[in-house]
Amino acid sequence: MDLWEIERGLISSGYNSVCGIDEAGRGPLAGPVFAAAVILPFGINIPFLDDSKKLSEKIRENLYDEITAKAIDYGIGSADNHEVDGLNILKATFLSMNRAVDALKTKPDLALVDGNRDPFVKCRSKLIVGGDGKSASIAAASILAKVSRDRFMSGLQEKYPQYSFSKHKGYGTKQHFAELLENGPSDVHRISFLSKLKEKSRETSTNTRLRGKLGEVYALEHLKEQNYSVVAESYSTRFGEIDLIVKNSEYIVFVEVKLRKNDKFAAAREFVGKEKQRKLTAAAKLWLQSNNTDLQPRFDVIEVYAPDDFASPEIIHIENAF
Repeated sequence: MDLWEIERGLISSGYNSVCGIDEAGRGPLAGPVFAAAVILPFGINIPFLDDSKKLSEKIRENLYDEITAKAIDYGIGSADNHEVDGLNILKATFLSMNRAVDALKTKPDLALVDGNRDPFVKCRSKLIVGGDGKSASIAAASILAKVSRDRFMSGLQEKYPQYSFSKHKGYGTKQHFAELLENGPSDVHRISFLSKLKEKSRETSTNTRLRGKLGEVYALEHLKEQNYSVVAESYSTRFGEIDLIVKNSEYIVFVEVKLRKNDKFAAAREFVGKEKQRKLTAAAKLWLQSNNTDLQPRFDVIEVYAPDDFASPEIIHIENAF
């Protein structure tokens, strides 16, 4: 197929600068969605240029270098997992596309956008369904977006060694599901996408553990918003486990997280009884013996009330709970 056919028609119609736009990473369970905007010299020969999904990783990497070297201009944009959760994946994709276009130094006369939904970028646009296999400009954008995202996800490997991000790049592979069920989600996972994980967890005996891990993710996000910094997660001792240890300028805080679907039966804090308090106190003493700190110790309980789909959880933070 002639990948320059669409651009050729536009150039003959009076457009001088045509930009291709495509995204990568709408489907994964973790990480950002990326987009690229590329303006190529009209008719330039780039061997093997095609839809990024049809190319091997090695060829994509080589083409990335060639495209960025030969392009008149290009821009890369992304929207992180929190923006995906907050906006939804479609709006986050549009946001990444707009950021890619905004990164261009050259304003195109027209943008060719892969797909059938208009991202409303800051120039005239034309939607092309399956455009990454029909347009040289969109194909180039698909490669830049894909390689940029893959490189970003591989770069997370050192920070999150319990996940094989350099292999699965955050997609819902069998290995990734196993890692999620073992470790729970990280702060780069898309919580709104984890209904897929819930379906997977129903096939195992780890559903309760998984829900608990999700509760800890919400609790940790709340604590960070309150200017606490993380000291330890899932601190395990012979007396039991402390879910979270955090600190601020005054306190070292040992946090017990309780997740419930609702509070109709009993408040979550009621499940932190005397025996549980005794074990948490003993575990905290062990931590304090091994870690020097001048901060005042405190025990908090965080209640997380979340429906089955974990949408809009209610967080109740009880300081000095016992």
